[in-house]
Amino acid sequence: MDVSAWIGSLRAEGRRLATVAAGLSLDDPVPTCPEWNVRQLLRHTGWVHRWAGTMVRDARPEPPGREDVLPGGWPPDGGLVDWFREGHARLVSALESAPEDLDCWTIMQMPDSRAFWARRQAHETAIHRVDAELVAGAVSGFDAEHAADGIDELMVFFISRPDRGPRAPEAKTLRVVATDAGRHWTVSFGPAYSAGRAGGEGPVDCTVTGRASDLYPYLWNRILPDDIGVEGRGDVLDYWSETSF
Repeated sequence: MDVSAWIGSLRAEGRRLATVAAGLSLDDPVPTCPEWNVRQLLRHTGWVHRWAGTMVRDARPEPPGREDVLPGGWPPDGGLVDWFREGHARLVSALESAPEDLDCWTIMQMPDSRAFWARRQAHETAIHRVDAELVAGAVSGFDAEHAADGIDELMVFFISRPDRGPRAPEAKTLRVVATDAGRHWTVSFGPAYSAGRAGGEGPVDCTVTGRASDLYPYLWNRILPDDIGVEGRGDVLDYWSETSF
């Protein structure tokens, strides 16, 4: 995927999330985020959109503070979905109009700030769209390209941050194989580190196999599909699900 594809995914996923949320009660609990209800889901995702959009629009060298992002506080419940839509649209517009050589703060040091934020926000929004759909009781899927890119972003970048990623008392290795995308990833983790990479050969403690569209939300602890294959030590997946996020 490229920047235009990520922006397109971000646009579609945010619109879908808003449409689903508009049909729910703000007090409905979100089963995949046990401490949240729909109100908190919209506030969180809407905040992140404004936070990232401010970074991109102003080419911020440091993350913006709360007053920069939310100067008037949270909107009233009756306007929350519209507030979410407005922040989402601003983020999409900021990314579309940002120069290709944009240089702003990113979570990890990356050579292309615009591409980083387009990709990160596309997947952030897609996973929270799943959260909203799980409340509604019907989850729409992902195409293989988007899902495989999401797995790559998670396995290679997101969990390799110093403050994130799975942990285990002893060194573990996990391989993820997306059968429909012809791709695989390997992650190693232990008591104080995790590091993922695309590809990887040799023996591992556990291998998870399935379609990218199933593995993507599964690895984010959202859905447990019936047709995912697991070989090797199941405790490796327990460590993944319990300590990664």
